[in-house]
Amino acid sequence: MSPILVRPVREQLEHDRVIRLLQAKYKRKFEVAINPGHEQTAPVGPPPSPWYPDLVLHSTERGRRLAGIVEVETAESVNNLEAMSQWAAFARQRTEFHLYVPAASIDVTRRLCADIGIEVTEIWAYHAVGDQLRFVLVQRAAGASKPPKAVAKAPPKPAKSAAPKPPAPAAKRPAVAKPPAKVAARNGGSKNSASKNGPLKAAAKKAVPVRRAASGRPSAPKPASKPAKRR
Repeated sequence: MSPILVRPVREQLEHDRVIRLLQAKYKRKFEVAINPGHEQTAPVGPPPSPWYPDLVLHSTERGRRLAGIVEVETAESVNNLEAMSQWAAFARQRTEFHLYVPAASIDVTRRLCADIGIEVTEIWAYHAVGDQLRFVLVQRAAGASKPPKAVAKAPPKPAKSAAPKPPAPAAKRPAVAKPPAKVAARNGGSKNSASKNGPLKAAAKKAVPVRRAASGRPSAPKPASKPAKRR
């Protein structure tokens, strides 16, 4: 709590609420100690005259090195006296200094830092959305380390299933050359004629040949001699 300003009860409740939300936020990377309300449990600076910022960040390494200081302000505490006493003292510490102010006080905060020459590592704005508080980074020092961004991983691509190949067409049987229609007709006709005209040709061979006369007309065949009857 600021030694210069006594906040109204409503602002003090909002102030402590922001502190506890930031404690959960920074706890992912640091060991966090808080000084809400009138508590003074995590000092910063030389022992004769320590300061008690709202949040004190220590590294998770064995030495527990001081990694950052976080100060939360409300609408009433963004003023010249607060900036000259606390902000300037926190900025002189050899660590990062993060300042959280209401969204409506961003312009005043920037002007105070520029006029007094306070180097703030990060300036954040917070505002209420319904029952929730949102934090927005509005300024970062040139040499400050950027916070890691959450990269949305693309879902793994499904393995492409090989499309079933169409079955190979069945091998066609070699086409049998059909005899032409004329040849077939001839073959069929010859067979039929042979079967039908066979007896006729045989009878014709047995028939007596017709002799032609000198005149060119066919002569009548001679009657066969009758065998003599035996007595």
